[in-house]
Amino acid sequence: MKTSEASRHINGTFVAGREGDREVLGGYASDLLSDVMANSREGDLWVTLQKHVNIIAVAQLNGLSGIVLVNGRTPEPDAVARAEEAGLPLISTKLQAFDVIGILYSLGIRGRRQI
Repeated sequence: MKTSEASRHINGTFVAGREGDREVLGGYASDLLSDVMANSREGDLWVTLQKHVNIIAVAQLNGLSGIVLVNGRTPEPDAVARAEEAGLPLISTKLQAFDVIGILYSLGIRGRRQI
């Protein structure tokens, strides 16, 4: 599934990186950057409420397919600019994280971290 299709299912709006539509291989949800850096996998779609520029760096570092901001959060302008430069899909939805994760799971997107 592509980030554009996932966005449609969660009533998301592309804030940046629409032309960088990427394949979603899995999902990860966390608001702690160090946790995402240590545990997300390349191709994961990251669900978070964080909205600052550092989320873009973390997503790039781990090769994530995109970032979903929940609760109607609007990213800071420097985050939007960095996401555009990177072609990284940055999606905002009014849904809360619990609902977004449930919808993505119902579409077959799973967490891929092995415990």
